[in-house]
Amino acid sequence: MTLRAARMADIEPFHVMALLQRARDLEAAGRSIIHMEIGEPDFPTPAPVIQAGIRALQENQTFYTPATGLPALRAAIAQSYAPTARPDPGQVVVTPGASGAFQLIFGTLLDPGDEVLLADPGYPCNRHFVRLFEGRPVLVPVDADSAYQLTAELVRRHWTARTKAVVLASPSNPTGTTVRGAALKDIIETVHELGGMLIVDEIYHGLNYGPAVESAREYSDALCIVNSFSKYYGMTGWRLGWLVAPQAYVDDIDKLAQNIFLAASTPAQHAALAAFTPEVQSELQARCEMFRQRRDYLLPALRELGFNIPVEPEGAFYIYAECAAFTDDSYRFALDLLEQAGVALTPGRDFGHHHPERHVRFSYANTLDNLKEGVRRLGEFVAR
Repeated sequence: MTLRAARMADIEPFHVMALLQRARDLEAAGRSIIHMEIGEPDFPTPAPVIQAGIRALQENQTFYTPATGLPALRAAIAQSYAPTARPDPGQVVVTPGASGAFQLIFGTLLDPGDEVLLADPGYPCNRHFVRLFEGRPVLVPVDADSAYQLTAELVRRHWTARTKAVVLASPSNPTGTTVRGAALKDIIETVHELGGMLIVDEIYHGLNYGPAVESAREYSDALCIVNSFSKYYGMTGWRLGWLVAPQAYVDDIDKLAQNIFLAASTPAQHAALAAFTPEVQSELQARCEMFRQRRDYLLPALRELGFNIPVEPEGAFYIYAECAAFTDDSYRFALDLLEQAGVALTPGRDFGHHHPERHVRFSYANTLDNLKEGVRRLGEFVAR
């Protein structure tokens, strides 16, 4: 007999992992594969960050830190925010990736049956974390009319007596769209009025290709911000993120962190201190410009092939495209594209239940030359 918690039936795997494994198998057999499915920067961690990590190991910086993180790193993170949005370092909790931050805030907030509103399509792990803590994720269908984002009106329409929190992602995975200005302020005020907690996923901040995307803290500090060193800072494998929470929640978050993972990686925390130096920041801004150039190539190229992309992505490194002109089964489309053309992308089913069969996600975390080759192969595939 296999003992298994009921929640496991509701927690799905990343469906793209099966595609990724097949892509790796094809590569091992000698096939050329253009990767447009992977959600991590293709750039290595900046050299000064690596060197800081090496120094930390050489200096035996391998012991536990406080559960909330190195004080110096908490202060550096706080300082990285604009003066008008800057938290007290005591509000910053360093976590094992953004995933650790979500677990801490959901574990602190949710009782069984509490509801959390999330946009559909959206990053799948967030709804699974809600389920892990016996909450109920409520997926709110969003489309191009709202730039695939929640709005104050949608929040109000889907709010119930059991709603405890709302998750907003800006820039978003998989769409790359943002919420800013008056629209962001309206959502914050609505959630506050309804008596809930707004949790804003800002892990793609810094990777934006127009006006700067302001932190939600510009409008309130009575909310939670989740961020990460993975995307903008190019430190995916270091597994380091952070949570900014209202001061009244920090003691409970600290207590939960002690029990779940004790602390984030000590060498990674010391390495991350170098991420805020002018040298690294200059390099990261140059990388952001390269992402913008890739987006500016890929977006019109996909539209020319016949993909419907009604909203221009403003951040992250994704394009969420409707593929209904070619298929009514995006997963089958992605499988066939991989096998026949050697191009890997992510089918919509990884991001929710709102017309996933009609959408795919392209990642442009790849070189411009590879993206051009991928588009060439894609064009031949859809022309068959």
